Amino acid sequence: MPKIKKVMITAYGDESKLAIVEEELPKPAAGEVQLAVEYSIVSGSDVNMRRGIYPFQKKAPLTPGYSVLGTICLNGKGCSKFRIGERVVCLSKYEGQAERINLPEQFLVAVPDGVDLKAAVALVLDWVTAYQMLHHAAHVEPGQKIFVHGLSGAVGGALLSLGAVQRAQVYGTASEAKHEELRKLGAFPFSYSNKHWIKAMQETGGVDAVFDPLGFQSFDESYSILKRGGILVSYGMNLPTFTKTSSPPMLPSIVKLLAKNLFFWSGKRTTFFGLNRASKNYIPDLKLLLTWLKSGKISVPIKATFGLDEIREAHRKYASGEGMGSIVIKMN
Repeated sequence: MPKIKKVMITAYGDESKLAIVEEELPKPAAGEVQLAVEYSIVSGSDVNMRRGIYPFQKKAPLTPGYSVLGTICLNGKGCSKFRIGERVVCLSKYEGQAERINLPEQFLVAVPDGVDLKAAVALVLDWVTAYQMLHHAAHVEPGQKIFVHGLSGAVGGALLSLGAVQRAQVYGTASEAKHEELRKLGAFPFSYSNKHWIKAMQETGGVDAVFDPLGFQSFDESYSILKRGGILVSYGMNLPTFTKTSSPPMLPSIVKLLAKNLFFWSGKRTTFFGLNRASKNYIPDLKLLLTWLKSGKISVPIKATFGLDEIREAHRKYASGEGMGSIVIKMN
C-alpha cells in the first residue's frame, strides 16, 4: 500500500489544529477507483469542519477536502468506465486534501480537454451549489431580483455570474473595497457593515430570492426583504467564521429558518439547501457547468492557490475574506 501525505484536523479549533500526516492508502474497494489528486479546494465547509460545527460531520481526527480533481491511477473490481490516466472531478466531502483518494466510480465526472483545472475543481462544490440553489431551490426566472449575501465569496460570486446568465437582477452585500469590481460584473452591491440594504430593497418592492450563508442572526433581515412569493435559501452558518465568534447550535438555527413557513399568509417561503452528489441533478448539472466553462460562457475566479503544506495559510486566507473567488490546494 502506498504512503500518502494528507491534511488532518487533529482536534476542533483554530488553524493550529491542521497537520500534514503520512498514512498508507489501501487499494480501492469494489466499485471504487483511486485518484492521484492534482487539486482540491478550501471551502466554508472545510473551515466549519475544523471548528466542529459542520452539520452531521465526522468526529476529529478527520481529513477534509470537499472536492477533488485528479487522474485515475487504479480501478477497483467492477470499474471500467474510466481509463488509467483519465482526468476526472468528484464531490468527495472528506479525504480530498490528500495526494491520493479512493472514490466511488459512480460519482466521477470526466474533465473536458482544454479547461482550466483550477476552475474545474471549483465548479464541483461552489458552482454546482450556486446553480442548484438558483434553478432547483429558488427557480429564478429572467428579470427577477435576487439578493446574495457575500457577493465576493466563492458561492456568492458564482450566484452573481449564474444569475447574470439567467438574466436576473443581482443585489447583495460585500466589503466596500470590492464594490467597483462587482458593479463591473453587473451587481448592485451594498456594504455589509451597515443595514442600509434592508430599507433600500424594501423600497424596491422586495426581491424574489435571498441566498444567505450567514446563519441564525441574519434570517430575520433576509426574510424582511422578500416580496410576496419570494424565497429565502439558507446554505450555511458561516458568519462566526468571519467574526471569530462562537456558533449557535445547528438545529435551532434550522428550526428558526423553517418555522417561518408557518406564516403562510405572508406568501414567503424558506428552505435550507445542502448539496448531495447522489441526487438526480448533481452529475447533469456539473457536466453542464463544465461545458459552459470550456465554451467560455462562465469564468471562474481563483483568488489564491496554496500547496498542501500551506494548508494553515489557506484557512487563514479564507477567514480573512480577502479577494474574490475560490481557494485552491495544489496536491502534486
